[in-house]
Amino acid sequence: MLVPRLRVVVDGDACPVKSEIARTVRQCGATALLVSSHAHVLVAEPSVEVVTVDASDQAADLYIANVLRKSDILVTGDYGLAALGLARGSAVLTPRGKEIRESDIEGLLEQRHFSARMRRGGMRTKGPRAFTDEDRDRFQQKLTTLLQGLQENPDL
Repeated sequence: MLVPRLRVVVDGDACPVKSEIARTVRQCGATALLVSSHAHVLVAEPSVEVVTVDASDQAADLYIANVLRKSDILVTGDYGLAALGLARGSAVLTPRGKEIRESDIEGLLEQRHFSARMRRGGMRTKGPRAFTDEDRDRFQQKLTTLLQGLQENPDL
């Protein structure tokens, strides 16, 4: 039986680490699938496939949810999509290099819901801190570690 090639599936609309993903998948012999709306122009390159979906709300998330496999690594900062990825058995990594696990997702979704309620009530909430070179390095290290781990033990 053929083992599917390792694949990194990326919620590409606001992903700040696309070049790091492309470099890492080539080094590890994997592929990447970048999914974005028409509002974002992404360019395919060796080992990187680009899929453009319509600009409707959640179109990229729905596409990703439909193509995600157990052996994939999902890169997203969207906790709702992360929950779908975990349910599919995929590894989930944020662009800042934090691996999201089953034990994390409930609290993250509650935090997202609470913040949304506060904003709807007129309160201002803090946005994410500025993205740094350290975040970029941490992401690339964690992605490399995940890919190597899946290569060594594809049954994870």
